Amino acid sequence: MEIVTGVKKSNILELRELSKENMAGQRVRVNGAVHTIRDMGMVAFIILRKREGLLQCVFVKGASKFNLKDLKEADTVEVTGTLADSEKAPAGMEIRIEDIKILSEPAEPLPLPIARWKLNTSLEAKLNYRPISLRNIRERAKFKVQEGIVRGFRDFLYGEGFTEIHTPKIGAKSAEGGANLFKLDYFHRPAILQQSPQFYKQMMTGVFDRVFETAPVFRAEKHNTKRHLNEYTSLDLEMGYIEGFEDIMAMEAGFLEYTMELLEKDYAGELKILGIELPKVKEIPAVRFDEIKKLVSEKYERKMRNPFDLEPEEEQFISQYAKEEWDADFVFVTHYPSKKRPFYAMDDPKDTNYTLSFDLLFRGMEITTGGQRVHDYHELLKKMVTRGMTGEGMEQYLSAFKYGMPPHGGLGIGLERLTMKLIGEDNVREATLFPRDLSRLEP
Repeated sequence: MEIVTGVKKSNILELRELSKENMAGQRVRVNGAVHTIRDMGMVAFIILRKREGLLQCVFVKGASKFNLKDLKEADTVEVTGTLADSEKAPAGMEIRIEDIKILSEPAEPLPLPIARWKLNTSLEAKLNYRPISLRNIRERAKFKVQEGIVRGFRDFLYGEGFTEIHTPKIGAKSAEGGANLFKLDYFHRPAILQQSPQFYKQMMTGVFDRVFETAPVFRAEKHNTKRHLNEYTSLDLEMGYIEGFEDIMAMEAGFLEYTMELLEKDYAGELKILGIELPKVKEIPAVRFDEIKKLVSEKYERKMRNPFDLEPEEEQFISQYAKEEWDADFVFVTHYPSKKRPFYAMDDPKDTNYTLSFDLLFRGMEITTGGQRVHDYHELLKKMVTRGMTGEGMEQYLSAFKYGMPPHGGLGIGLERLTMKLIGEDNVREATLFPRDLSRLEP
């Protein structure tokens, strides 16, 4: 019988352990994948790819106990040698190799030149060979930044008293409605993939007061654009006992400020690799939907074509206006027309043609939709009747309101869109590990 006691201690070191004081001159063991080999004749530089970055190892002919010809790119290896400081090395240090043990070898040469600083190949090629293309340091860094965003979302909301929930993605009815639903057969019953956790997070507001979730959502939209995905990750929150939808916007502003500080502190390496300049989040302007439409139309001499929604081009102009007039990278657009908001959105009591809702635009693109919800049972039923809706399939959702719900509201943030704009890409697929769109179901 063996006893398992927890995380196994190992004498194989990672970069953060190697970078500690007084490590130079010590004999160490490390492992990793051979990222590239630069053979200079008597000396060769073997760059290992590790989870925290690149590590330079130095082979000296005659001093190292292996044949350099036995080594190739994409081998995974274990290196033994002496650690030395080196200003020119990627991590400021290098290992003078004594010996290398090959742990595994590739069956074929790599299909992409991942060792190049920038992977100059088509997006299609990168997506077709996704597990390989992400071995490129810059490509991989994008998703470490994305990790930081999710981590910031979670940590900040835990600190604000939110409870993390996990809701089903198969349902009988969608919160958003419409035709853009993936339909499926669920044991001989019709079902759909959820477009949003909206119903569930609202119901759980009556239980925990404040809830959040990070999970996939599904939209059967037949769009083949740089901003649309059919499956994406939504950062959702819902909070009760609010005084107004402004509380929701303030909570998002707090999350953004917390997350930018986290990225600056813990992801400085990735920010440097990608050349990212973090946006300003200390003060985010908020302007009414009808007002900003008018301001943009006048300043840029652009005729408004859709009075009920923002077109992608308008989002770009609004962001440009916010940057020029207020030096703001983010801008809240509030009071969207009721016609373009779902039935659970609360109408503005001063003018029911508009709602107590908002979108957050970031560098020319909508990344968040949120607002205050209808919390009164009778008011909710009235809105449903006005829109010609029935409660079929929503009985459990409506029952939460029947038995009392606090004033509440929430939002949903598109993780991939936020990441895309933050890292300066123009296609959301660049910020998606394995995109699902009109043409792609693999890998």
